[in-house]
Amino acid sequence: MPFRVALSGLNAASSDLNVTANNIANVNTLGFKGSRAEFADVFAVGAAEIGNGARLANVSQEFTQGGIDFTDRALDLAISGDGFFTVSDNGAIVYSRAGAFGVDRDGFVVNSQDQRLQVFPATVGVGFNTGTLSDLRLATTDSPPQPSSTAEFGINLPASAQPPAIAVFDPNNGSSFNHSTSLTVYDSLGATHTSTVYFVKTATPNTWDSYFFIDGTPVGGANTLQYSNFGVLSVPAGGTITLPPYTPTTGAADINLTLNYSQSTQFGSEFGVNLLNQDGFSAGRLAAIEVDSEGVIFARFTNGRSEPLAQVALSNFANTQGLTQTGDTSWVQTFASGDAIRGPAGTGGFGLIQSGALEASNVDLTEQLVQMITAQRNFQANAQMISTADQVTQTIINIR
Repeated sequence: MPFRVALSGLNAASSDLNVTANNIANVNTLGFKGSRAEFADVFAVGAAEIGNGARLANVSQEFTQGGIDFTDRALDLAISGDGFFTVSDNGAIVYSRAGAFGVDRDGFVVNSQDQRLQVFPATVGVGFNTGTLSDLRLATTDSPPQPSSTAEFGINLPASAQPPAIAVFDPNNGSSFNHSTSLTVYDSLGATHTSTVYFVKTATPNTWDSYFFIDGTPVGGANTLQYSNFGVLSVPAGGTITLPPYTPTTGAADINLTLNYSQSTQFGSEFGVNLLNQDGFSAGRLAAIEVDSEGVIFARFTNGRSEPLAQVALSNFANTQGLTQTGDTSWVQTFASGDAIRGPAGTGGFGLIQSGALEASNVDLTEQLVQMITAQRNFQANAQMISTADQVTQTIINIR
């Protein structure tokens, strides 16, 4: 009887050492979650006082937070809090805390096992379809240009200005206008055009004429700007002027501009430009990928535009202990874990995502070394128990 009990103790201590060895071996594994051996005593039916030893009841995983190591790579992602990355392994969904992602030759975001990161796709307009999973594929086409449609001028025209010496306006003669300023506008192909607006003080008090040119070509005629006695624009009503179409020489569509002078003033100070703005931009190539704390993935282009591509899909479970490990720091759903609960980072109990960082193993090496010593002592004690039982048995055998 003592032999069998001690043997069960040896097996338990050996299992404890195996679990500890696995934890120590994965102390540098990204996203690894340590395990612990849980034991139960064994009682034979009808044995009320003396047990039959110990057995390994369960090896449970410890889903505590691992440390965050910063890497400065945009596609290195770490979850701070609850949740798992959702990845597709040739259509089979698996879950992981290891966020070292890269891009394959087809533009899909994958981990080292070529499993594709799953995201919620962007919808038309604003938002994401959180009811659908899709592979994340980075944009490989240029960001399309947007033609300029409005131009806003926040200027001050000096109230003390006098009509120019030359009465007939000529953009090539600085004596025929008082002030000018310019800005770049874009056509439908993204080509740039230099636009210039000239301001001419008229003989009528508080009244100016403005002339608009694109690439040296006049667009429309004189446009009247009239200010009140307090220097506030009163004409045109609303401060906007719609210009006639301008046909660029690049083969693009006509440029249809609306000028907004609502922020312009006529005060006693000198001429000044406080605001120049237009809503067009050129085509742009993909320059970088950025991921915010809610998992929204932005594509940043060389034209300064930033477009949301998708949102990282996180998953969680009612019973994470019920997940089954499949290797490569991955888990799969089981009946015991319950169905996956999916959502974006920062909502519904999901943690936040840190871009440019990776979650390290949650194994405490010092704790595991202490556990190793404890398991070793247990093994030695059970081995000594077998030796002692053997001596007792031998003594009985030797009785004459």
